[in-house]
Amino acid sequence: MTMKLSLGPILWYWPRQDVLNFYAEAAEWPVETIYLGEVVCSRRRDMKVADWMDLARDLRDCGKEVVLSSQTLIESEADLRTLRRIRDNGEFLVEANDQSALNMVIEAGLPFVTGPSMNVYNPATLRVLLRRGLQRWCLPVELSRDTLADMQATLYEQSLHAPVEVFAWGFLPLAWSSRCFTARYYGKPKDRCEFVCQQHPDGLALRSREHQDVFRLNGTSTLSGARYDLMRELPDMQRLGVDTVRLSPEHEGMAEVVARFDRARQGDMPERHPLHLAEAPPCDGYWYGRPGMDWSQTP
Repeated sequence: MTMKLSLGPILWYWPRQDVLNFYAEAAEWPVETIYLGEVVCSRRRDMKVADWMDLARDLRDCGKEVVLSSQTLIESEADLRTLRRIRDNGEFLVEANDQSALNMVIEAGLPFVTGPSMNVYNPATLRVLLRRGLQRWCLPVELSRDTLADMQATLYEQSLHAPVEVFAWGFLPLAWSSRCFTARYYGKPKDRCEFVCQQHPDGLALRSREHQDVFRLNGTSTLSGARYDLMRELPDMQRLGVDTVRLSPEHEGMAEVVARFDRARQGDMPERHPLHLAEAPPCDGYWYGRPGMDWSQTP
């Protein structure tokens, strides 16, 4: 069976019209699954839950599987209210991105998927989650292919199957904080940030004194400075039984990214790097059990 392609939730803060334009194009792309929702900061209010729901219905009508993603760091009662609305949507699967969301969907007896921020590190965790309604899990970005292979083998021995998704393209979400690093960069308090992160549609590059791309600041989240690229690992993922390959949205060039991954999953391996993307070096270290910013230089 051919692996599926998914578009992860938009991690950046784009203007509402940019979001709508992006998904109008994505509806025509060869991706089977699209994740929707604000996963980083509750102050990003251009798109409300009702707006995400309307968009989800439109994409479903275009033949896409739609999943509503929860916020990764829950900080207030208002965040919990939003989370309850997502849980109670009644139409779409929910991606749990923190323990609060996981508890809510399990208590409600709902099927769910887990995102890459959930600490699913071993088969024992997967066994528990499968009993509670897990439909698919996303490998945490810091885990290697060997760890995945061991987990898959253990599940197979126990006659269990947990469809797995691998984050295969984009800036890696590494950490979340109650502080807003973009606002701090501009000398603004978090609650009066003036939404300066919207000035950086693919994050704010943070380089070392040696001019190495170390991180990307994105509001309350920190991402890798290098772009994860596992396109040439798709045949290996196929052998490992990976069900879905996740591509993380970027402001420019995503149509070409999707097209190249679509060709690659069909055995036609194109050149690595699309055009019109935010400037950043490639990386794939985590997949090989090395420092994340390493690059294998696979020909």
